[in-house]
Amino acid sequence: MDQLKMHSPDMTQQNIEKIRALFPNCVTESHTPDGSLRLAVDFDLLRQELSGSIVEGPQDRYHLNWPGKRQALLTANAPIAKTLRPCREDSVNFDTTQNLFIEGDNLDALKLLQETYLGQVKMIYIDPPYNTGKDFIYKDNFTSDQAAHELAASERTEEGTRLVANPEGNGRFHSNWLTMITPRLRLARNFLMRDGAIFVSCDEGEQPRLRLIMDEIFGQSNFIADMVWAAGRKNDSRLVSVSHEYIVCYARDSEYLRENKTTWRQRKKGLDEIYSQHDRLNRQHGNDYHAMTKGMKEWYRSLPDSHPSKAHKHYAHVDDRGLYFPDNISWPGGGGPKYEVLHPETQKPVKVPSRGWMTSDPKRMQQWIDENRVHFGDDENSVPCIKSYLKDKELQTPYSVFYQDGRAASKRLRTLMDGDLFDFPKDELVLQELVEMLTGGEDIILDFFAGSSTTAHSIMLQNAIDGANRKFVMVQLNEKITDGSAALKAGFKEISEVSRERIRRAGKKVLEGECHKDWNQDVGFRVLKVDTSNMADIYYSPDAIGQGNLDLLVDNIKPDRTEEDLLFQVLLDWGIDLTLPIRKDTLCGKTVYNVDDGALVACFDRNITEDLLKALAEQAPLRVVFRDDGFATDSFKINAEQMFKQLAPGTDVRAI
Repeated sequence: MDQLKMHSPDMTQQNIEKIRALFPNCVTESHTPDGSLRLAVDFDLLRQELSGSIVEGPQDRYHLNWPGKRQALLTANAPIAKTLRPCREDSVNFDTTQNLFIEGDNLDALKLLQETYLGQVKMIYIDPPYNTGKDFIYKDNFTSDQAAHELAASERTEEGTRLVANPEGNGRFHSNWLTMITPRLRLARNFLMRDGAIFVSCDEGEQPRLRLIMDEIFGQSNFIADMVWAAGRKNDSRLVSVSHEYIVCYARDSEYLRENKTTWRQRKKGLDEIYSQHDRLNRQHGNDYHAMTKGMKEWYRSLPDSHPSKAHKHYAHVDDRGLYFPDNISWPGGGGPKYEVLHPETQKPVKVPSRGWMTSDPKRMQQWIDENRVHFGDDENSVPCIKSYLKDKELQTPYSVFYQDGRAASKRLRTLMDGDLFDFPKDELVLQELVEMLTGGEDIILDFFAGSSTTAHSIMLQNAIDGANRKFVMVQLNEKITDGSAALKAGFKEISEVSRERIRRAGKKVLEGECHKDWNQDVGFRVLKVDTSNMADIYYSPDAIGQGNLDLLVDNIKPDRTEEDLLFQVLLDWGIDLTLPIRKDTLCGKTVYNVDDGALVACFDRNITEDLLKALAEQAPLRVVFRDDGFATDSFKINAEQMFKQLAPGTDVRAI
């Protein structure tokens, strides 16, 4: 019976497999330090294969390099023997939600999620730490000479955590940031669907280097736009007040978007209020369109200039087709035809636009009039307009500039959380626009620098509006909260705790408002925490056990791990959706976990009986897994495999 590997995928070996598919003669075998064989690339032969295009030797070439780049690439590809452990007490609606909140280092989380979400994520948004002279708290392994110096000078712990700030005057300032962000972006690219995209918030300090590294990882041809969030005027500079931030956007495959004629659209702002006012007037006046239009005009004039409905150039009129705005009926550019058009009431010629009519055919113009598609004034003294109906113009191409006052976002979060628990939070309304323009249905959205969970908040807001059932995956490091902060005074010990509480409160508030009837109202999240593997070291290196330590072979699972811990590591190893429903049954006196009605069945009890095996085989699940020591003897384990081959030949049987 095959055993599950129980560690994240080895990206280096996967890349070598891809090379072997193209150039099988360039892949050979080599010994690892422990003496085992692994696939390796013969780079001399590979250079020969690519000699028509590769830049050889020390010649000048266009590329981005920095101290630590090679280590960043190795860090991205290296496998880890870790897992995600479920935490029901921190979750909301654990058994029914399709959202995930992962606590731990996002580099570990990205590696663990590779097989589960490979090519499954529609949108990634991240707000990584900026280079402001402060430290990066992510515990990557540093192998540079400076790291050894910092360790000796007590500036860094042995685990790699910095103990002092990384000041801007440090010559390695940009290098450290690039070394931190590069492996995460490389892994993130694997998650995106072909029509997906990534959005990265950044200030002007690292925006040029972010563009270069994303050109390298995602491809320059996949660059979409440098979006700008104009967050409001700041008074924190003696020279220029920098009041904006960037949101750098890259598609996973822009050519695929072009081939499929994919468009990104946003719904125009202020429409909900206009439609609501129309409904009120319709109940009041029925089909009296003149009275309804008059009511729309009076309502529109009563709105403050800052109201989003006033973004439209004119108040909405009403006819039997619905709401419309009078729009320009003249020839674009000037020089258009000028013929006589009669007013339908006075039967006198109306004023002709100075640029002429938008159609050169008088018969076509008359057809528009007969179809009630032309808006006339009270008499012939005004130029008619073409009717532009809201139902046909609700969507627009997104703009690259977002005007949202950052102070308003801080105020909303302060009210929601009863205090200033986060400095400079992102605006959930800006992110909601990104979510709206790119995603829908049951799309998955990933944020692996979750921070205050603004992304999760924005997703719930948009789902409540359009009735989609988007799902989120938030990842946040369990960073300790500094002494004296408002969050610590409020009783929170780690950033991840505040992040989850924001989702709880935001979800509750969204449900209190008006929600689309088609939305499943999923505001929960299943919490999983990054931890060391459930498997003892013996599982990964059985040859390292000496004669005197044979007792370690009795149990290859750590004693503090639960059956549900084991289940989730199996889900990870098999690449099964981590949000699928899980049912806990008792069958033949044993505990059996059934994931999504047969996608996976697991029993981690010992002393597996023949009756249980037969009962499980009769269910014919797609996959079944047992503990390796759950079988009394090796022969019984072999018999178990044979039983499934006979009764459920389509079932994949494994052991841990």
